[in-house]
Amino acid sequence: MVYMFLAPGFEEVEAMFPLDLLRRAGVEVTTVGIGGKTVTGSHGITVAVDIPDRKFRLFALDNEIDAVILPGGMPGTTNLDTSPIVDAALGVAAGKGAWICAICAAPSVLGKRGLLKGRRCTCYPGYEETLEDAAEVGGRVIRDGNIITACGAGAAMEFGLEIVSVLTSPETAGRIRSGIQAL
Repeated sequence: MVYMFLAPGFEEVEAMFPLDLLRRAGVEVTTVGIGGKTVTGSHGITVAVDIPDRKFRLFALDNEIDAVILPGGMPGTTNLDTSPIVDAALGVAAGKGAWICAICAAPSVLGKRGLLKGRRCTCYPGYEETLEDAAEVGGRVIRDGNIITACGAGAAMEFGLEIVSVLTSPETAGRIRSGIQAL
């Protein structure tokens, strides 16, 4: 199962573009709302999630975590960083080598937990110092081992297609890229 965590103040494009691409690819994604069943993004768009965070633990125990996706935005990233549910999900994902994906400011959540140590990664400009012990920082979308990071909303399509590629196949990602008329 793939879990995408949406916290109040999330960057809508960074969540919706990858979510749409994953669902086009037939990947089952469960959106988890930090703080409730509806979550409002940083630009005032309110989204109904699949499950609220208070039900995540019970739900997650019955399902295997294949990937965790963290959209950025502010104060969404701060709200993800302080969530014990997100912390628990990242711990489980890291422990089993599942995919961990973060875009924009959200790679800072990974950095603060030591998940980027010795890895290549990227983030929104100005958040580099939060990527503790990263080997190299920069680029639009970076995959290093089981970690995928992206620099911001402008890279949301590439980020989503990279996740599709690793969870399904590069061919599926290419078919979707072609189908949406991406360059």
